[in-house]
Amino acid sequence: MLHQCDHDRRIWDGLARQLAAAGINVLTMDLRGFGDSGDAPHAGKTGPIEPPEEMQKWPMDIDVAYQYLKSQSDVKSDLIGVGGASCGVSNAIQTASRHPEVKSLVLLAGPADTKDRMFLRHTKIPAFFAVSDDDPYTSMVPFTEWLYLATANPEKKFAHYKTGGHGAEIFAVHPDLPAAIVDWYTVTLMKTPGLAPVSNDAPALVDEARTWDLLEQPGGPAKLAQSLSAARQKDPKASLVTAQIIAQSAEKDPRALETRMRQMIDSVADEHFEVGDVKQSLEIAKLDALAYPDSPLAYALLSQAYASEGEKDLARRDAQKALELLPSDKFYEPNVHDGIKEAVQEILKQ
Repeated sequence: MLHQCDHDRRIWDGLARQLAAAGINVLTMDLRGFGDSGDAPHAGKTGPIEPPEEMQKWPMDIDVAYQYLKSQSDVKSDLIGVGGASCGVSNAIQTASRHPEVKSLVLLAGPADTKDRMFLRHTKIPAFFAVSDDDPYTSMVPFTEWLYLATANPEKKFAHYKTGGHGAEIFAVHPDLPAAIVDWYTVTLMKTPGLAPVSNDAPALVDEARTWDLLEQPGGPAKLAQSLSAARQKDPKASLVTAQIIAQSAEKDPRALETRMRQMIDSVADEHFEVGDVKQSLEIAKLDALAYPDSPLAYALLSQAYASEGEKDLARRDAQKALELLPSDKFYEPNVHDGIKEAVQEILKQ
């Protein structure tokens, strides 16, 4: 069990005892920089973990703990479950991607990157998701729902609560959640290893999560672009952040939701480029430029995708557009401006 970054391993203590009582061996660990790891503790702090070098070492640390768990004489080393909350979600998915013995996942209120979602779109591992509407990190509801949507295996379950807080904090408010997780692992690790029943009850999911998921679907960005263009025929100020998204979100500030949408599109376009999915990156970047025509980053993303595809004239055009927009841009921080300028100048140089 991999803890969230505003707690340490003790957040799992109650669940771990219940799992042990059900006959399941459990290992919890403090991530480097937390609890009793011996490094400067971060528990209770918000924001990015410092220094980031600690995070880069987490997979190695987790694998040491993983191998220790597998080496125990009473552990069935070919039947491993992994759970994570918040930052532990990505850690859990990545652990499963590295180890084929993983037969079950539990993912509580956490983000994940394109690589993680690609794994979920292809894995046959059953997965259990949970989130609370009052999570102080307001993006956790759409993010968790997005991971549920991305999981292609129909053997999945979603527990959605009105209250409970962040990640494993929900246990203190809703004792039915740890009980449900015990049942989940009992089924997927003991009764029918690697298998779970398919639920016929589809959860109600917010439009924000569905929009994010469309970004990664074949033809999805074009569908969003078509919908946005049609909406702008009626209202020139129409946005991807619809009235429905605002009404459904715990983040009621439309400006904050617009910022989140813009940052998400930027991020997903760049992540797809980084994993070599240039065609999808290009389609997302086209949507980015349509939705935010004053965005220098959108045109920089377009330029890098076109350059990679060998479309030199288009790459040059959009690199120059990015440079033209930089002086008047107020959305991105100066360090982002510097990165955009350096990247597009390198494209123009090539």
